[in-house]
Amino acid sequence: MSRSILTAVAWPYANGPRHIGHVAGFGVPSDIFSRYQRMAGNRVLMVSGTDEHGTPIQVQADREGVTARELADRYNRVIAEDLQGLGLSYDLFTRTTTRNHYAVVQQLFTALHDNGYIVERSQLSAIDAKTGRGLPDRYVEGTCPICGYDGARGDQCDNCGNQLDPQDLIDPRSKIDGATPTFVESAQFFLELPAFAEALKSWLGARTDWRPNVLKFSENLIGELRPRAISRDLDWGVPIPLPGWVDREDKRLYVWFDAVIGYLSASIEWSRRTGGAWEDFWHGGAAESFYFMGKDNVVFHSVIWPAILLGASGKPAGTPGAYGVLDLPDEVVSAEFLTMEGKKFSSSRSVVIYVRDVLERYGPDAIRYYLAVAGPESADTDFTWEQFVTRNNTELVAGWGNLVNRVMSLVNNNLGAIPEAGDLTAADLAALAASKAGFDGVGQLLGRNQVKAALQEAMRIVGEANGYLSVQQPWKLKDDPVRRASVLHVALQLIDDAKTLLTPFLPHSSQKVFQMLGGTGAWSGMPELREVDDLDGGPSYPVLMGDYASAQAVWESRPITPGAPIGPPVPLFTKLDPSVIEQELARLDPGETA
Repeated sequence: MSRSILTAVAWPYANGPRHIGHVAGFGVPSDIFSRYQRMAGNRVLMVSGTDEHGTPIQVQADREGVTARELADRYNRVIAEDLQGLGLSYDLFTRTTTRNHYAVVQQLFTALHDNGYIVERSQLSAIDAKTGRGLPDRYVEGTCPICGYDGARGDQCDNCGNQLDPQDLIDPRSKIDGATPTFVESAQFFLELPAFAEALKSWLGARTDWRPNVLKFSENLIGELRPRAISRDLDWGVPIPLPGWVDREDKRLYVWFDAVIGYLSASIEWSRRTGGAWEDFWHGGAAESFYFMGKDNVVFHSVIWPAILLGASGKPAGTPGAYGVLDLPDEVVSAEFLTMEGKKFSSSRSVVIYVRDVLERYGPDAIRYYLAVAGPESADTDFTWEQFVTRNNTELVAGWGNLVNRVMSLVNNNLGAIPEAGDLTAADLAALAASKAGFDGVGQLLGRNQVKAALQEAMRIVGEANGYLSVQQPWKLKDDPVRRASVLHVALQLIDDAKTLLTPFLPHSSQKVFQMLGGTGAWSGMPELREVDDLDGGPSYPVLMGDYASAQAVWESRPITPGAPIGPPVPLFTKLDPSVIEQELARLDPGETA
């Protein structure tokens, strides 16, 4: 029976291009999951966009001498183009500066406020000593008053996990210039998180299938919940929809509050653009919702966003707002951190490789493969160029690519089309059965978001296909054309199965294999960059959308068609020279490489 799946993907911040550390957490895993779910016959809504509000955008705009809107416009397009290049199959990738998003955020604020879950009170606000602007929580750093960790931020301590406010920090300093911020009394609006503690505790207690690190971290936060400010002294963001506040130029809803609401606003925008029903993915438990992010965003998705959804739905008390009773997440799928060559990613220190650069030099499937098989799924992992080159050459090129090339060359040179199979031997039948069985095994792993194990199992099946070919040696069967035809038919069926098993991970090369096997049209749909008008009269902007319903990929072994033409093979992957390692290391640290 078909299921409805909401894939809610963390919103990349639009203050610069994204590097592979970002897409390792939110991008590639969510796309692999969504592609598999579509192939399995399920209805998927995959949404996200660029997160464009808050002081960090304004700070970067000031550095570049442009307005915040100009900066957001530029990087919204850069990020959308890069995610398109990776093949991330969004049903809608939008942005938080649309009028639709503003309206949805204000509606949820109103529902929470009407139900008594947002209250006004005074707090100390951090102000940048040089510019006079408010400093966002994460732009104030200092020593944690609870555990003594020196790198705590003004919203939480990553060492002990406790929620903090900037004024709690010992020896606070601005992340922008290192100066000590000033603190002034300011009226702000607070989300009354403690009111949701029991409901959140009960909900988390029923999450038996979450990754243990995510669940434990989330449960530990419940006992420490405090009211949290959702407005700031800013001039860039969503206006506060209350009399006396909505027209103020110095107060805005804070970025973390409006960004998580983007999952709902993007679903509503998708509905308005396509005629689909967003309610099918948000009401009455009709859909399963999966949220993908890096571990530094877990608190927002496992505690704060559920609290917003509860309060806006009139729970634990109150009246549902304009969007009715909204479903809570079914799973928060958090990746750990990816480092590069033993160092934390840092654009300013050149410890980085941007998505655009890796796409230009190595193509999308090589990096998708690496991030899937060696990414930070359940533990912090280190990206090294040596490992990237080794895996590309030994697993993609020599393993999967060589299997396709050998068989396609034999068929093209000797037969020109898929041959009919004669009588099959026990070895033939065993190879076909093992290949077919892979769909259950790999599919179950993908359904549980065990991407690394799923890809390893798919590549094990590729290895078995290579083993079958090496034992049967069809290149030695020229004097037995009937047997040669049977072996090549089986080998082509194994390749066709493997192509399908690898499609969620490697959609671009799988399209090539599909075409080499005589297929026409789209095998697995690709995102399109579309220029659209704001639905409510704002500036136009690019979005990612796609026609995935018409793609032909399905999650099952399908018999290949004898007689389908087999043309000359085309390379699936490029073998990388070992010199690539030194070249990339030189880009990372040009001062230390001769």
